[in-house]
This record gives sequence, C-alpha cells and structure tokens, in this order.
Amino acid sequence: MKIDDYIKNNKIEVIVKPNSKSNNLSCDEQKQLLKLDIKAPAEDNKANIELIRFLRKLLKKDIKIISGLKNKRKIIQIT
Repeated sequence: MKIDDYIKNNKIEVIVKPNSKSNNLSCDEQKQLLKLDIKAPAEDNKANIELIRFLRKLLKKDIKIISGLKNKRKIIQIT
C-alpha cells in the first residue's frame, strides 16, 4: 500500500513514535493508519515540528495537525 491509500477527505490519521533513531514511515493496514518514527523528542513541540517537516517533504504539500497535538495519535490535514 502507498501513502495515498490512507488519505481520506484530505486527512491522514497517524501514530507518532518520538525519540526514534531516524524518521521513518510505515503502514498499519489492519488499523488503516500510518506509523511515523520521528527523531525529535516529544518535548517543547519538537516532535510535532519534525513530523510536519517530514510529511511536507514526503508529500510535497502543505500540512497541518488538526487533532492530537499532545497525543501520539494525530489527524493531519493536507492542503
């Protein structure tokens, strides 16, 4: 499966794992969401900022976290 298969109504649901060795994307087909490993720590909003940078580069579109700013499970709006 590719990332476009997880986009519904210009939104993606993701689970973020901060403090990882590298930024990495994987798919959880069972739960129908994406898993993102992010290098940045989950303090001072660093993981969210890194998540936005990573997805913008990957998708080549502007994105915004619309739900889950302080949670591992997030909903991302693609514009």
